Amino acid sequence: MQAVHETGHVIGALLSGGKVERVVLYPLTISRTDLSENPHPLFVVWAGPIFGVIVPLLLWAFVVCIRGTAAFVFRYFAGFCLVVNGIYISCGSFDRVGDCGQMLLHGSSIWELWFFGLLTVPVGLTLWHKQGVHFGLGASKEAVRRDVAWGTLAVFVLLVVLGFLVGE
Repeated sequence: MQAVHETGHVIGALLSGGKVERVVLYPLTISRTDLSENPHPLFVVWAGPIFGVIVPLLLWAFVVCIRGTAAFVFRYFAGFCLVVNGIYISCGSFDRVGDCGQMLLHGSSIWELWFFGLLTVPVGLTLWHKQGVHFGLGASKEAVRRDVAWGTLAVFVLLVVLGFLVGE
């Protein structure tokens, strides 16, 4: 989730003439993108959460379109990204945490941050609704597919290892 969110900041910076100095994805810290030049800070700061919710939705839609057997994993991930980005932006507005402080500093209204959360969190929760059966939960639970479980674990371990190797 953090990698997708930070990729949005990087793309926003590149599109607006900014220069990326460093991206921190170390697993034991909060991710961030540091810029040495940022001519359009409001565009860059909003690019992270917007990219961070749109790309997972598009990825899930693609997997559904190709009839991927693990589409439910991508649906869960899209829901997770929507919920986490929405909570981060809307609730972070109160303490001006991270991106939220930059959004407010550079001209966003606090209601815009709350509105982002009001749009994304319910959609994310809706994506999660009744998905537990695919993960072996609930009364009508399905058997967890071994290939999907191992594949998900492999991706998780790979991302954590990469985060430790190049994250900071």
